[in-house]
Amino acid sequence: MLACPSSQDDVPIAGWNHSRHMTVHHDFDVQFMQQALALAREAPLMGEVPIAALLVRDGIVIARAHNLRETDQDPTAHAELLAIREAARQTKSWRLTETTLYVTLEPCTMCIGAIVLARIPRLVFGALDPKAGACGSIMDIPPEPRLNHRVDVIEGVCAEESQALLQDFFRGLRKEAAQRKSG
Repeated sequence: MLACPSSQDDVPIAGWNHSRHMTVHHDFDVQFMQQALALAREAPLMGEVPIAALLVRDGIVIARAHNLRETDQDPTAHAELLAIREAARQTKSWRLTETTLYVTLEPCTMCIGAIVLARIPRLVFGALDPKAGACGSIMDIPPEPRLNHRVDVIEGVCAEESQALLQDFFRGLRKEAAQRKSG
């Protein structure tokens, strides 16, 4: 798992060079994941699970979102889908080629399906999701040869920080539930 030094910068990252065939992470991947983690930390303030996504083109964030399932009472309001929708609006195109999606948690089947359909060529995520992950954990959709688009997946960037954020959130929910039950 890759360490994730802290940074609050939201500027184009020096050294950006998009490549569909990357199989390793780069320093800019860590920097963008830091931004996604910062956004994920805001989600619990709204009662949301701390998962966030950034869509980046040419070293610039073109869309960002954290989960809004509870706020919107929408089962599809995952960070990835919200960021994809926003990027499509911003670019006036559903084809989000030459972009990278950064997500703090491995995408589910719905989200990786949207990533494939949006033609996003590169996905970087933090923690694995052993209950719903569709990029290797319970399914592995990106390399499916019958699909008309492939996604290059880089996993484990800032995974420990992402996993700790989720664990702390759910630990807090369990503690609150126990206090309500006993009090």
